[in-house]
Amino acid sequence: MSVHHAPLALHPDRLLPADPGVLAIARRLYGAVRDLPIISPHGHVDPRMLLDNVPFSDPAALFVTPDHYVTRLLHASGVPLDVLGVGRGPLSEDSAREAWRQLCSHWDVFRGTPVRYWLESELAEIFDVAVRPSAHSADAIYDHLAERLVHDAYHPRALFDRFRISVLATTDDPCDDLSAHTGLAADPAWSGRVIPTFRPDRYLEVVRPGWAGAVARLGDVADVDTGTYPGWVTAMELRRRYFIEHGATSADHSHEDVRTDPLDSGEADRIHRAALAGTATRAESVALRRHMLLEMARMSTEDGLVMTLHPGVRRGHHRPTLEAYGSDTGHDIPLRGDFTDPLRPLLERFGTHPNLHLVLFTVDETVFSRELAPLSGFYPSVYVGAPWWFLDAPDAIRRYRSAISETTGFSRTSGFIDDTRAFCSIPARHDMSRRLDSGYLAQLVAEYRLDEDEALETITDLVNGRPREVFKL
Repeated sequence: MSVHHAPLALHPDRLLPADPGVLAIARRLYGAVRDLPIISPHGHVDPRMLLDNVPFSDPAALFVTPDHYVTRLLHASGVPLDVLGVGRGPLSEDSAREAWRQLCSHWDVFRGTPVRYWLESELAEIFDVAVRPSAHSADAIYDHLAERLVHDAYHPRALFDRFRISVLATTDDPCDDLSAHTGLAADPAWSGRVIPTFRPDRYLEVVRPGWAGAVARLGDVADVDTGTYPGWVTAMELRRRYFIEHGATSADHSHEDVRTDPLDSGEADRIHRAALAGTATRAESVALRRHMLLEMARMSTEDGLVMTLHPGVRRGHHRPTLEAYGSDTGHDIPLRGDFTDPLRPLLERFGTHPNLHLVLFTVDETVFSRELAPLSGFYPSVYVGAPWWFLDAPDAIRRYRSAISETTGFSRTSGFIDDTRAFCSIPARHDMSRRLDSGYLAQLVAEYRLDEDEALETITDLVNGRPREVFKL
């Protein structure tokens, strides 16, 4: 059969262990959780998509343009980002079809990647695509998808129900009025649970251009004078309270490092005033951000918001692309991880506080066994976040389990997060995690390290119990 006309067929045992004895156990475990509702406590889906329930405009807008996992590898293969619709707004049909053709004609570059797994699952299981993408099949698949997208069954709300999403957390700016969340909550035709997440990064990153203006706007929204350090802190506290009133259970933080060195109030106020005046040094600005991260932990002990840390990424690594296309366009690159000493000031103050849940994520898998598992194995506030971003791939997830389980078990982990803007990839990502964890637990059973009833309890807890408890859902 020609590769250009090969069928797109998903094997029922994909990602499960190859050994027949272990496979039989894994099948039973996976079968118990396969159809459980999805809990998504961290992601980047736009809630207005669900409020407005407008049909997706075209296949490229659904599968290609918003997904930097897809666009970055196509860009590395020589496809310009503007051809993929990045930074261009709505595409004409010709442009959307061309973006789709680029994905299909470069299908081979995704071999061995989780992106290939997710896309195949989406195409076959949601849209009934029966042929493998290629340059030859691109137009036929595009037409098939476009025809499906106009039907009610493929509108955002219908897909939300079809995906069995129990909770979907979005990521939101502290100044957001959360009108989309309010609209969903007030809609009698809507019964899903979509909650905001407090994401204050831009208001803490003093060194970034536009920081002073952002802090001024924060003050306007909170009706507090943020021209002083105490006012800045109060504005954050008030906006967190506003988010909690609208259903938020967590605050998410993503900085290059997680140092939490404290400043005394006088020094913090001095640097804050200097930063607003544009005279603070880079070192002072970074020190203020690190201190403010410590303050965010203090706020979490008081208001109960789960504190999640997603550190260690050099954002906008290629400045020309950043300037031309904006952020989140595929060139954010991981840095080395460091948690033990940087978090010590925070953990000495709040690590045993009963109100703090601190979820630590990393894109440097060397710290899983060296730092994160040991930290979570002592501090009752600390949980190890699931593999994120560059590590949310099959073999990396298996390494994660083996790296942390011997030190901290399963109960000190977060449950899976999909961390995606690509709405239709949510069920594929969660299914991948369920298959991989079923395989890992099946191996423990096969080695007589765990009884099967315990493995069944564990896999169910990883899918349902961990995310609900850790994220206070």
